[in-house]
Amino acid sequence: MQKNFGEPTIQATMVGSEKRIETTTESNRTLIILVAVGAAVAIAVLFYFLMRASSGSTGTAPVLEGAIRPNSPEWNQFNEKIVVDQPPEAYEAKRALGDTVMTLETTVRNFTGKTLNGLEVWAAVVDHQDKPVKERSVIVIPTRQSELEPNKTMKVQVMLDGFQDTDDRANIKMIVKAFRFKP
Repeated sequence: MQKNFGEPTIQATMVGSEKRIETTTESNRTLIILVAVGAAVAIAVLFYFLMRASSGSTGTAPVLEGAIRPNSPEWNQFNEKIVVDQPPEAYEAKRALGDTVMTLETTVRNFTGKTLNGLEVWAAVVDHQDKPVKERSVIVIPTRQSELEPNKTMKVQVMLDGFQDTDDRANIKMIVKAFRFKP
């Protein structure tokens, strides 16, 4: 009766190596999952801050240089002849960050008999007390279009972002804030 002591040793070694391989595979899988989750969180935080930085205000509203404004003597004479279609229209869309972006749109008509080479428009979303929730001034001529000739029209769009679902958005407004004529 001769015993072969090699077989059980080989079996024990195989079982031990299988455990070692299984443990190594599990630790690699866990490490890969942790790295992937960490990278996803880092990318999400990066995108969050980039989107917030891009939607932040620039600090000062643009100003149309050399323009006729409400306190100017020519304002009353020409302001009534630069017609903004009322009411303006608004379109909204949800962003991945959870906030809402609204695009306000209207048509501006030039009945002044002169060519406009500068136009500044103010747009706002107001609450039930008629106070702006979000507002923005944009220079549409010459930024988006070089001129607006007499008896012509142009579409004006202003994007307002950063709205939350809880914001009181009762109405929208768009008005001419300043204009300038071609010499």
